[in-house]
Amino acid sequence: MKPRINLISLAVSDLGAATAFYRDGLGFVQLPTPPSVTFFKMNGSWLGLSERHALAHDAGVTAEGSGFRGVTLSHNVASEDEVAPLFEAALRAGATLVKPVQRADWGGWHGYFADLDGHLWEIAHNPFGWLGPNDD
Repeated sequence: MKPRINLISLAVSDLGAATAFYRDGLGFVQLPTPPSVTFFKMNGSWLGLSERHALAHDAGVTAEGSGFRGVTLSHNVASEDEVAPLFEAALRAGATLVKPVQRADWGGWHGYFADLDGHLWEIAHNPFGWLGPNDD
């Protein structure tokens, strides 16, 4: 198997509000989609948003759940100077501060926020010379 992630799906409580957060607040490019889901173009993958109950039904599991789910999403940037402005944009768009921008134990520069539904996002600069799959 050639490892890759094509689509990350997030369960949300209010599809309209979550769509506006990612599209208007964070500047993600929305793709044409049906009314029951929102897709955003990412570099090499898509981000999908679905109402919590609908996504749980699709997977055949209960929609209940809270707290840390063992997953974080990271957006890596090319320099330390890029971290804070993106992080502040997320907070202005309605994200919740989880961990302020600071030096990471592993040597980088990062901060964590939670989106409108509590999904954890990290904005980070990795000083070890790579951004991610596309290295742009």
